[in-house]
Amino acid sequence: MTATRTVFLHDIPLETARERFDAALRAHGVDARGDAVETVALDDALDRVTARAVIARLSSPHYHACAMDGIAVRAARTAGARETAPVVLEARDALVVDTGDPLPPGFDAVVPIERVEPREGGRVAIRAAVAPFEHVRAIGEDVVASDVVVPARRLLGPADLALCAAAGVARVDVVRRPRVALITTGDELVDVTADDPPPGAILDSNAVLLSACVKRYGGTVALAIRLPDVEELLVAAVARASASADVVLVNAGSSAGRDDYTARVFARFGDVVVHGVAIRPGHPLVLAVAREARVPLLGIPGYPVSAAICADLFLRPLLERLGRRDPPDEQTIDVEVTRKLYSPLGEDEYVRAVAARVDGRIVATPLRRGAGVITSLSRANVLLAIPRLSEGARAGARLPARALRPLSAIERTLLAVGSHDVALDVLAGRLASAQIELVSAHVGSIAGLSALRQRAAHLAGTHVLDPPTQTYNDAAVRRYGPPEPVALVLLARREQGLVLARGNPLAIDAIAGIAATGARFVNRQPDAGTRILFDVLLARAGIAPEAIAGYDRIEFSHLAVAQLIANGSADAGLAIRAAARAFDLPFVSVAWEPYELALPARTLEEPRIAALIATLHDDAFRREVESLGGYDCAHAGDVRIVAPQVPA
Repeated sequence: MTATRTVFLHDIPLETARERFDAALRAHGVDARGDAVETVALDDALDRVTARAVIARLSSPHYHACAMDGIAVRAARTAGARETAPVVLEARDALVVDTGDPLPPGFDAVVPIERVEPREGGRVAIRAAVAPFEHVRAIGEDVVASDVVVPARRLLGPADLALCAAAGVARVDVVRRPRVALITTGDELVDVTADDPPPGAILDSNAVLLSACVKRYGGTVALAIRLPDVEELLVAAVARASASADVVLVNAGSSAGRDDYTARVFARFGDVVVHGVAIRPGHPLVLAVAREARVPLLGIPGYPVSAAICADLFLRPLLERLGRRDPPDEQTIDVEVTRKLYSPLGEDEYVRAVAARVDGRIVATPLRRGAGVITSLSRANVLLAIPRLSEGARAGARLPARALRPLSAIERTLLAVGSHDVALDVLAGRLASAQIELVSAHVGSIAGLSALRQRAAHLAGTHVLDPPTQTYNDAAVRRYGPPEPVALVLLARREQGLVLARGNPLAIDAIAGIAATGARFVNRQPDAGTRILFDVLLARAGIAPEAIAGYDRIEFSHLAVAQLIANGSADAGLAIRAAARAFDLPFVSVAWEPYELALPARTLEEPRIAALIATLHDDAFRREVESLGGYDCAHAGDVRIVAPQVPA
């Protein structure tokens, strides 16, 4: 029997979706769930929201307390004391006290120890008079019993908890954290601890992502269920979840595929008010409210980036609303996008990017935009929003961006745009200890040099062979780099070669063997240094690109090439030895080449660049890179200057 497909009710604008969901929440009285209260000890109350005002049980201090080390006196006995005419007190009229001691009965002031002059027989001389209750903390000076010490709806911080403790309050009434039932669905899902998952199995990373989002937004995961794509199982899970949670969150199954049941299941329990929002990624979103349970039902798409966007746009405000928490202050900065962004009309698009301050302005390089590219969630430090009535932004345009990291971290970020190399990750780890974040965008050597020319990056990784001279990088820097002296800093010499299928079943031992055997090849993107090297090798062997099966199949990193070969979807590719070693694949060496970091020579003395070069000279760094295989770091950190091309 063919399953009935769910279709989108309507792709509606983001604002309309929010308005409809808000109206449904109010109509079903969902806000009342935010009135649930629990009592917690102070040790568990940090970052909780007070449900009602906290009333002082005791005054603070609850006795007259000495505020200084010194002597307790009767203020009247010190009258007239001055530097030239001290008043001498008998021992019985001057009792020694320490800070925090109760003020002795019959005494009403404290003279600090530094103003006390000892005399014979235990007497003391006072050279300045004190007023009644001077240097004394009177009962209730800070808090009076029955005072409100913390108001309702306060997010409790360390100082609030200390004040509660000083007022004798050991437990406080707080708003119960919204309880979220998290249901992930899919026949293909396996636990993240699964060993050697087979092809088609997907690690349930969204369960980890959304659970963390719930906690970050002030909620708690009360129930976590993983289900196959069986409609009746989902019905039973939603019924169970609605009875025990404040919010039900279903991940995946919200689209219009054969096994997408979320919208239809939600309709059994209540009103589906939204199915389809004009946002990218994330438009197959389902929003509903269960009638009897008065529980919000959220169906969030299965792609990780879509799930993260929908959680931020809809789950976060819902949990803040039910948890009576104010939304966090979001920092928005203006950034200059480094390349043209195309965006379809009619959808608000959210694009993750890496941003850094370059030559006085903050530039942002967009990361890969696929809804399944989970690395963009981790690497991005800003989020660009392209309005639905815009077709995108031209290169160099200024856009508002939401900062995903502290502005101080963005300010100290070094942005590398260019060729990919795994040694950059080692370098980034070393620089992190110096509070410098090195982020990179893998776009190829020539595109990296172009970014440097456009002042859209601090440095560019490059390894471009110039066939006429058989030299690396100089010609490319003059042709594509900035029209000023450029420093080329050696990261390492590295070994390039053919990465081959495990066991090398086609017995390939040279470039010619790829064409001769019809091997399925995976290439790098145009203008990548590795692609240029491959074209040179083909020309030397007299092989036309058309003779290579898969010449136009591209990946953007050495590791991605090796991964495809390791899983059997390709037979060969050109990559560095370290990539082959990472996947335990055969490797046939074809060349050693310098991998250099290009940067404007005028920035060599900039502190972050100086720290980078110092790291390249560090023996521990060199050993770590060489341990990856196929690297020679003997001259890492060497600097040479390439002068700009002189116009003819």
